[in-house]
Amino acid sequence: MHTPKFLPAFLFSISLLILSGCSGDSGAGSKQKSSSKPVVADLPNGVKLELLPIKAGTFMMGSPGSEADRDSDENLHQVTITKNYWLGKYLVTQAQWKAVMGSNNPSDFEGDNLPVENVSWNDAQEFIMKLNHMTEGKRPDGYRYMLPTEAQWEYACRAGTITPFSFGETLDEKQANFSGNIKQTSPVGSYPPNAWGLYDMHGNVWEWCADWYDDYPSVGSSRFDQTGPTSGSGRVSRGGSWLYIGRSCRSALRLGFVPDGRGYDLGFRLALVAEK
Repeated sequence: MHTPKFLPAFLFSISLLILSGCSGDSGAGSKQKSSSKPVVADLPNGVKLELLPIKAGTFMMGSPGSEADRDSDENLHQVTITKNYWLGKYLVTQAQWKAVMGSNNPSDFEGDNLPVENVSWNDAQEFIMKLNHMTEGKRPDGYRYMLPTEAQWEYACRAGTITPFSFGETLDEKQANFSGNIKQTSPVGSYPPNAWGLYDMHGNVWEWCADWYDDYPSVGSSRFDQTGPTSGSGRVSRGGSWLYIGRSCRSALRLGFVPDGRGYDLGFRLALVAEK
């Protein structure tokens, strides 16, 4: 059965009833080589925010029919990322949120090293606007903080793999926080990173992406720097969460949530990308 494309915050748990889980042994991903160095932003109160370099390249986005639901829109197609970028090593934490936004912490599960959650796409944009202002003149020339595009997110999540998860064909409880096993978010960095050093790309909290949600191009097509349409009803969210079962944490799985929707398993990760 196909997962609903657009879900308001109060319907987050619905797909628990319509997605089947995955568990078992894992595989391994491929290493990425890049001459770029990580970027570390110094925030107020001694808080730091680290992003890892992601080198431009080409990958297969989406999933084969054998992996996806029968009526899924995860059409497998080629995407080329033409510009290098950086992506957050970790999900944005509550300590980072408070350093940029002040004392207001929207999270249901409180802890400085827990991911910030219960934030809408619009909330994330406000955070990004303030962060860019705060770091003016301190970022690499020609780059600014944004949410990653859906293509940038999946490219980095896969880290050179073509399997359902960056760890292999299946996902287990030692690799990610999913299926409500610990009944809340976990501190960032609690589970192994993928082959490119990125943590929590599967599970913990859903991650907002920049794009409006739209159906993929046809199977076998090719795109450069794929982005969504200029308008729509929902913004893309990726990665699954602590509440969702294993299959919803696949590298290719995509949902759309209303931009002002919030939930206790919805957060974000930052990208540092070239300004157009």
